[in-house]
Amino acid sequence: MKIAVVGTGYVGLVTGTCLAEVGIDVTCVDIDSEKIEGLKKGVMPIYEPGLEAMVIRNYEKGKLNFSTSLKESIKNSDVAFIAVGTPPDEDGSADLKYVLAVATEIGEHMNNYGVVVTKSTVPVGTAEKVRQAVQNALDKRGENIDFDIASNPEFLKEGAAIDDFMKPDRIVVGVDSDRAQEIMSKLYKPFIMNGHPLVFMDVPSAEMTKYAANAMLATRISFMNDIANLCERMGADVNAVRKGIGSDPRIGNKFLYSGIGYGGSCFPKDVKALIKTARENNYQMRILESVEDVNDDQKAVLFSKLTSSMGKDLSGKTFGMWGLSFKPNTDDMREAPSLVLIDKILEAGGKIMAYDPVASHEAKRILGDKITYVNEPYEALSQADAMLVVTEWAEFKVPDFNKISTLLNNKIIFDGRNLYDKKEMNELGYEYHCIG
Repeated sequence: MKIAVVGTGYVGLVTGTCLAEVGIDVTCVDIDSEKIEGLKKGVMPIYEPGLEAMVIRNYEKGKLNFSTSLKESIKNSDVAFIAVGTPPDEDGSADLKYVLAVATEIGEHMNNYGVVVTKSTVPVGTAEKVRQAVQNALDKRGENIDFDIASNPEFLKEGAAIDDFMKPDRIVVGVDSDRAQEIMSKLYKPFIMNGHPLVFMDVPSAEMTKYAANAMLATRISFMNDIANLCERMGADVNAVRKGIGSDPRIGNKFLYSGIGYGGSCFPKDVKALIKTARENNYQMRILESVEDVNDDQKAVLFSKLTSSMGKDLSGKTFGMWGLSFKPNTDDMREAPSLVLIDKILEAGGKIMAYDPVASHEAKRILGDKITYVNEPYEALSQADAMLVVTEWAEFKVPDFNKISTLLNNKIIFDGRNLYDKKEMNELGYEYHCIG
């Protein structure tokens, strides 16, 4: 098979690389020539564990290619994945201009039957808009080339995307023809052979499945943060509560960790988009609106704890921050809770020294020199007035607390991810603030 993947962002690059890994001929296309030339040299535009080695290996084998020309890449392709960005508009809806521009260009250059697949997260009904864009371009050419559309939403967790793609919980594909189903079955045959479920459904249901999945996970996070905030007021321990309810098989133990809110490229955007879609269809997603409100408030919780302990005027105070990315094992700073906390501390007159294993470069692109970036975690704590734990990187989980106590001006820790045991912290003489 020959496929084209349009877009070399997070979804497109992982998708193309993993399909090449199982022997499919893949060309990843992007209009950013600098990014394409970098990929040919093994320079990754994103951080994802295991991705760099897989890209280099398959590029050297000739199974994975990179191009700026969709015109050349789409020729004789069996499948064309659209994996470009769908940034939220000001009203929360997904911006489809990049998706539809690619669909138009596919129609301008395709020369044989193929399946045009939306891989980007798009609202219900987008596939029909893609179909119309492709057909309009074909009509302008005066060409009568058959094609099908499909929806194949991704369920990749940043930091574990390679495993998620190669060993998926499920592969969801929306089709509206037997021919498209046959093509997509052939494409994913290597994964079916390993026992991973391939679930076919109609196209609108596949589009909705992606949003519903992310909305459910976001709901669990906000629910537990709501419970955590109540636990603090009632003298209960949210970690004990989490274990108690997570052992119920009807609930399970995934996404039950309280903290300082969710971020990233998916949950905030998809929750907003689903709320917007509902409004356009005269329906109110009351639960999701509350999920969003809770999450917005939760990003300010650690700052509230900080000012309650140290006062509202933070002038002259420096804080050592561990973690900048919205979650571990990624450099993604989109909607990161750290950004909210940083802004509030700076507005109150404080200063920040921050360490993150991989996200400092991306943070500096966003924040510039508003904060100080260091190359080692303990360096961030030197002469700091308190320690802030913002991202649950593995290297933060078992630190040297004796060393920390010699570096901090005050033995105060604000733990936004509940990494440490409160009793142990108190025994070590720390003023310890956590969530719930």
